[in-house]
Amino acid sequence: MIQLLFTLTFVEIIVILILLFRTPLRKVEIMVLDRMKQGRGPVMAKTVAATLSAVLFSSLYSISKIQRRSVDAGAVNPTDQVLLANHLLEASLMGFSLFLALMIDRLHYYIKEIYLLRNSLSGISRPMEDYDSMKTGGADATKSSGNEKISATTTIKQPESRSIAVERAKGQG
Repeated sequence: MIQLLFTLTFVEIIVILILLFRTPLRKVEIMVLDRMKQGRGPVMAKTVAATLSAVLFSSLYSISKIQRRSVDAGAVNPTDQVLLANHLLEASLMGFSLFLALMIDRLHYYIKEIYLLRNSLSGISRPMEDYDSMKTGGADATKSSGNEKISATTTIKQPESRSIAVERAKGQG
């Protein structure tokens, strides 16, 4: 079981390193994580995490039981020392792998959020660039974005015409 936990820990570390640095593998890994989080993936991940947590608590209970036995006996048994070291290694590897799984989940979430924010900001910045180029009066900008210029002037004129109409109505009334 210890070899399996070491393998799991190293695989999780590699996944985190790929997520941290912008490499071609990052995009592939994000797609794989997206697919894993669809359908029955989250239920399976929660089941595995719950099972791993149950084994972790069992291992911690065994550690406390061995320590109590050695304190009650007064002497340290070599077999208990080996069992204690084994359970301690298993418990630390299980806890660390659960922590790394949580880190992978959060990193994936934040990378997706940053990606969506960048896309939305690029969509917002393009109209602002068009507006700035219209303000400076570039000839190319007025030709390419004539519709935006007309709509901008109509939206500005509408509130003015409404306020004038309101003032005229007040003056007559």
